[in-house]
Amino acid sequence: MRILLLGARGQLGRALFSALCRDYPHWQVTALGRDACDITDPGALICALNRHQPDVILNSAAYTAVDLAQSQPELAERINHQAVALLAREAGARGALLVHFSTDYVFDGSGSTPWREVDVPVPLNVYGASKLAGEQAIQALCPDHLIIRTSWLYGGEGPHFARTILRRAKEGQPLEVVADQWGAPTQVHWLATSVLLALAQVVKAPDKSGLYHLCPAGETSWHGFASALVAEGCRLGVLARPVPIKPIPSANWPQVARRPLNSRLDCRLFSSVFGIALSSWQAQMTECLVSQGAQPNGPDEPPLP
Repeated sequence: MRILLLGARGQLGRALFSALCRDYPHWQVTALGRDACDITDPGALICALNRHQPDVILNSAAYTAVDLAQSQPELAERINHQAVALLAREAGARGALLVHFSTDYVFDGSGSTPWREVDVPVPLNVYGASKLAGEQAIQALCPDHLIIRTSWLYGGEGPHFARTILRRAKEGQPLEVVADQWGAPTQVHWLATSVLLALAQVVKAPDKSGLYHLCPAGETSWHGFASALVAEGCRLGVLARPVPIKPIPSANWPQVARRPLNSRLDCRLFSSVFGIALSSWQAQMTECLVSQGAQPNGPDEPPLP
């Protein structure tokens, strides 16, 4: 089976490439970063598809600068919607399975009940709207698709919430962290592994394709996550000592883009269809911290071609 991984140099792309190399060495994988294939360039995208003739397209390329998107709506639209629509059209025409990643930010964050796949999305910001438009384009243009909505991604390469909290805690800086936004922190390597397990099933059973929510079991706030990171970091010896972490409301942490207060996702459909148990966010956090303790810059990744 021929796999084309797009956005291969990003946080999620690297985790997917690592999992593919480790668990699916029999699959033929081509991993392309933006330098090799900018998905907003139709010519480059179609050229890559013609050259590699994939059976499965894994799209981890995305515009993810949530606040910046408010002042760059055209760019967010071009990457998260228009490019995805072209990719979906091409995948549909070629009979390829398209795997795409979306976000809890398609919802408005009202209430406290976990969001289901059938709930009506109402994005609060430009980023969420652009990701929703991409989802809808795939559903309209590519019958064979696997869309994964996830939340609060951390771990792997590059900057992310957990790394920032640990760095500031190591420096002894007191922290203020939002306490009224709730969801489930999702470790990127767990997400990649789980999605590829599902992909292997969809390839054999196309009726399992569709839209799914996927994040760990349990829920917490950003403040709860930060507090758990510091406490567990101290227990594991990643941190020498704890630091004060003050809970604050979202109103006290002004951001350009509004965030949903309720980012809980109901993931029972994914778990039941694919028979994959959801580990807790606490277990994933501990695994991530153990990796960081051994390798301060995060888990080693196989070199990209």
